[in-house]
Amino acid sequence: MTDVVTLTDTATEQITSEMEADGDHLLRFRVAGGGCSGLSYELFWEMTEFVKETDTIIDYPSFKVVVDQKSLIYLKGMELDYDGGLQGKGFKFRNPNALHTCGCGESFSVV
Repeated sequence: MTDVVTLTDTATEQITSEMEADGDHLLRFRVAGGGCSGLSYELFWEMTEFVKETDTIIDYPSFKVVVDQKSLIYLKGMELDYDGGLQGKGFKFRNPNALHTCGCGESFSVV
């Protein structure tokens, strides 16, 4: 199921580092309405008791990612990267489903 969201080595290292600091939770990937292009990415720690039966859980070596059914449609094939440089610190979303991406890189549209 890792074909849904691919993580680069730098993204995996950053997530693992943050997970160790924040506790042992699942990483939730979600697409929500909003942002300058209509849809925006959300990443946050999810406690196991809030995972629904309809959610998809993706196992990575040191953590698990959970995605709801609605978001799964928009995230299939996406690559998540992390840039720790001075000018671009943060997660970078590379989504083949996005027809238009906002300059901030956290908002996109599919129509």
